[in-house]
Amino acid sequence: MIRALLLSTVMLAAPAHANNVFVTNEKGNTVSVLDSDTWEVIAEFPAGNRPRGITIAPDGSELYVCASDDDLVRVFDPVTFKELHVLPSGPDPELFVIHPSGNPLYVANEDDNLVTVVDTKTHRVLAEIPVGVEPEGMAISPDASIVINTSETTNMAHFIDTETFEIVHNVLVDQRPRYAEFTADGRKLYVSAEIGGTVSVIDHAADTPVITKKISFKVPGVLPEWLQPVGIRITSDASKVFVALGPANRVAVIDGTTDEVIDYLLVGQRVWQMAFTPDEKFLITTNGNSNDVSIIDVETLKVIKSVQVGQQPWGVVVAPDS
Repeated sequence: MIRALLLSTVMLAAPAHANNVFVTNEKGNTVSVLDSDTWEVIAEFPAGNRPRGITIAPDGSELYVCASDDDLVRVFDPVTFKELHVLPSGPDPELFVIHPSGNPLYVANEDDNLVTVVDTKTHRVLAEIPVGVEPEGMAISPDASIVINTSETTNMAHFIDTETFEIVHNVLVDQRPRYAEFTADGRKLYVSAEIGGTVSVIDHAADTPVITKKISFKVPGVLPEWLQPVGIRITSDASKVFVALGPANRVAVIDGTTDEVIDYLLVGQRVWQMAFTPDEKFLITTNGNSNDVSIIDVETLKVIKSVQVGQQPWGVVVAPDS
């Protein structure tokens, strides 16, 4: 049952805030909204069935949610929290990435082995790109020339040309790749492998993308099989790479120059996805089994707060500065 908080926020949306934090609750079928100044939950609204991936238009005008069990993308007003319209996708959309211009949207559809390219203005499907089995992770290069899809069962990162919608490279990584993230200069790509227990570092500046290093993880007292890399976030200066380690309840901190692990931060249970505030002072993690988010101070590498949200938080995005 949706909390009483929902009843008030549906009737009267919270005041606009440039850095509202939006968290999808996979089992609660809602999105929780936090204020990044107070770290309080200020709203919660219905978001379809099994909301997972979430992103926002670069100008902050539209909020996109993968409603996985509805087989579509739901689009909301980030200020009023009202649903504006829906976008088509294939079966079971899980993650997506938006073009830096705000159009199009590239959607990984887990159940039909396709990446669907959707025009966010006309609401039409521009292309369906066959990829490997169980596509999940999505990333786009800073120059928007390449989209990455990671396919969980095929164990590959697919490099897709955004002009032709053709796969131009395939890179084999470790078992069950979940997420991909470029550095801001586009020279490096990090791909997490949940079951393989590694993060592959791929040189994207080379003529042909090649893995230059595989990062593994070791936490005293934590079973190796619990160290399951999933979400990745990289600071804009590429000095730090943060990796969510799933049931290990830790976020690994990696030196972006050496690609060596420098710290592990204890967060909530089954940490999944992460997002920075626009100033990169804070990193928010979603912790699915403890139904909360953790707030990390990026400079001090300290977890400063835990905030209860909805049931099984999965994805998170922060509104851009207005």
